[in-house]
Amino acid sequence: MRRQFIRTAAGLALGAVSGVSIAQPKFPDRPIKLIVPLAPGGGGDIVARFVAAKLQPILGQPVVVENRAGGATVIGTDFVAKAQPNGYTLVMATSSHVINGGLIKLPFDAVKDFSGVCLVATTPLVLTVNPKKFPVRTLEELIAIGKSHPQGLTYASSGLGSLPHLSGELLSRKAGITMVHIPYKGSGPAESDLLAGQVDMYFGSPSSLGPHVKSGSLRMLASTGFKRSSTFPDIPTVGETYSGIGAETFYAILAPANTPVEILDRLNAAILQALSAADAKERLESLGAEIVASSPAETIKYIDFQVRQWEKVIKDAGIKAN
Repeated sequence: MRRQFIRTAAGLALGAVSGVSIAQPKFPDRPIKLIVPLAPGGGGDIVARFVAAKLQPILGQPVVVENRAGGATVIGTDFVAKAQPNGYTLVMATSSHVINGGLIKLPFDAVKDFSGVCLVATTPLVLTVNPKKFPVRTLEELIAIGKSHPQGLTYASSGLGSLPHLSGELLSRKAGITMVHIPYKGSGPAESDLLAGQVDMYFGSPSSLGPHVKSGSLRMLASTGFKRSSTFPDIPTVGETYSGIGAETFYAILAPANTPVEILDRLNAAILQALSAADAKERLESLGAEIVASSPAETIKYIDFQVRQWEKVIKDAGIKAN
């Protein structure tokens, strides 16, 4: 009996020692890398650096932002897709993440190869017209004009396959009108021609178009967000007239697929705390963005919806990458 007790005690002691030896270190125990697959200075980079700075005191480790631009965000995103799923390599995903797959062959799956961490913020586009050319005040009035012009209304975009381009294609199909796409090399020239009356409409950034709307040079008819913006609550969403439309610039932090749930939850809780800081709302609103602060599950569900929506629009419209 005594010998059996000794063997049992020894086994328990060994198990305790073994348990200590295989225990995982507390996450995080070293710096975290947040990849921005874009050049420095853009919205995604600014949001990433703001969040990273807030996370360091919360997590107790540096969150290092690294720009890996190239391939329309593919290079940096692919680096994260193939990284170890341990929470130490993340990516700041933006609209290109959900659009690229419909235009080009990707070395990763935009949904299956990633785990959601947090949808940080979103920015809707706003549909604007030049009131001197189109004295309409509502989206419904604009659509009525479109239906009386079978040759089509023209709309500007910042480039082929851009979010403004796809937003126009989506509205065209939902409303049953012909819309002729006029691509520009960037938002600046597109806005200039809208102001000059060279094009009929434009889906653009509210922060950029807002001053022109305030001055009366342009008129805002609708936003493309899933809900009305707190910045301009009187402007209806396109979805209030045509359900199922949600065209937003977004900032989402993703991790490689199969990252452990407890790590995703730890990162998510830290980001939510960071976004609750007094200056977070003001900083993001200066970019025209609104805080979302979603859960990991909600984040990847949002990404999946966006991917499927834009793949269908691109396919139906026959859009091809240059």
